[in-house]
Amino acid sequence: MNATVGSKKASAGLSILLVDDEREMLEALEEALSDAGHHVTVAVDGLAALGLAETAVFDAVVTDVHMPRMDGLTLFRRLRQQSPGTQVIIMTNHGEISQVVDAMKDGAYDYLAKPFQADDLLNRLDRIASIRDMRAELEQARAALSNQSPESLLVGQSAPMRRLLSLIETVAKSDAATLISGESGTGKELVARMLHDRGARRDRPFVAVNCGALTESLIEAELFGHERGAFTGAERKRDGRFKAADGGTLFLDELAELPAAAQAKLLRVVQEGTFEPVGSNTPIRVDVRLISATHRDLPERIRQNQFREDLYYRINVIGLHVPPLRDRPGDLSLLVQHFLRRFTPAGKPLPAISPEAWAALSRHGFPGNVRELSHAIQHAVVLSGGDEIEVQHLPASLLPRQPIDEVSPVPTGEIVSGVGSIQPLGAAVRAFEREYLTRVLRESTRGGPGGKDSGGLKKADIARALGISRKTLWEKLKGYGVGVSDDDADPS
Repeated sequence: MNATVGSKKASAGLSILLVDDEREMLEALEEALSDAGHHVTVAVDGLAALGLAETAVFDAVVTDVHMPRMDGLTLFRRLRQQSPGTQVIIMTNHGEISQVVDAMKDGAYDYLAKPFQADDLLNRLDRIASIRDMRAELEQARAALSNQSPESLLVGQSAPMRRLLSLIETVAKSDAATLISGESGTGKELVARMLHDRGARRDRPFVAVNCGALTESLIEAELFGHERGAFTGAERKRDGRFKAADGGTLFLDELAELPAAAQAKLLRVVQEGTFEPVGSNTPIRVDVRLISATHRDLPERIRQNQFREDLYYRINVIGLHVPPLRDRPGDLSLLVQHFLRRFTPAGKPLPAISPEAWAALSRHGFPGNVRELSHAIQHAVVLSGGDEIEVQHLPASLLPRQPIDEVSPVPTGEIVSGVGSIQPLGAAVRAFEREYLTRVLRESTRGGPGGKDSGGLKKADIARALGISRKTLWEKLKGYGVGVSDDDADPS
């Protein structure tokens, strides 16, 4: 083993039990892991290691196979029973790999064939640390939600959400007209419902109207009602939404879409508390708390003469802004757990999330905000069938996209009827991986130090950069027929 370690440090040190009867190997590994920020305990054989594992819980155990008193494979099997949450990495010689592969099928995390670079081990431990941190974050989120019902409205503990929730509690005590702003999908209607549910009108109606979903010819009749015969199709008298909300709260979503005539009539209701149904000259008085919402920039629409300035000041006595999901650091894990609880069938355990799926969720920008996240989790719960949620269970929009000019052509016979030139997902992934590895190898030979003709990285360096072992890289290159000649030896 080469104990030279790069500058890479673990994001959070693991508690590691290191087991090997070769003193030189043990000391070199202990130094390398300690320098990387891990907390290392050593044992010289499997029996001593098992005794230590009975008194402490380790994040990971790194063990050799051949040792006195108890070998590494027996230690692994005992640890699986005694400490199932501990990840085990097995160090082995080339001739013992078949035995180690069987152990990996039984749950060992990974193996390292001697001799290996210290960074090969550190890369595996970094992945274990990432998995540990992910599970801890999701478990904390689950605990934080344990006292909330799945029907809870706004979920979040970030600073912007705490400020918003505090404002909601204050504003709910008032009847003042309130304007809620925020991007689509942030939960503006949930804020409106919380204002109603926490206010004095909680026992009266809450009526929601999406102004953007109504045609200009029907919006006034929908809001203010109409008399029989007021227009074609008005076969009977109908009360509008203002009347239905009398004594309670009327929520006007997408307010900016109101046409000019409806804006003028709305202004009168806000000012005087009265309106006239379409086809009637008789004013009707109502007592309604008005809450409005929009994702538009209303001041800009005022400048463009698309929204009345006097109405804006009437409806915006109090303004609340709902932050986009990208501005809510730390809330993702809470929301994921919240939606897992909502969409997992009753009586079924919540599915776990694989590290790869969590990474895809974490790096996605969610332009559709909480609504998009809700859809993604529901999609994943359905496709996973109750098993662990893998990256392939997430919507395609959350997965990295390959540039158009890098997509391999669809092989003959793989055209999908009715949908055009769509390549099967497995074939597309293989095509991308082959092209990407080809490009990495090509670029690694251009002018870099340490390679043939003073221009190349060693395959061990490439493997480290890709976050995989040299063995895995060799197998992939050989399988794709890329960068491996008949003279290249198996790195195991």
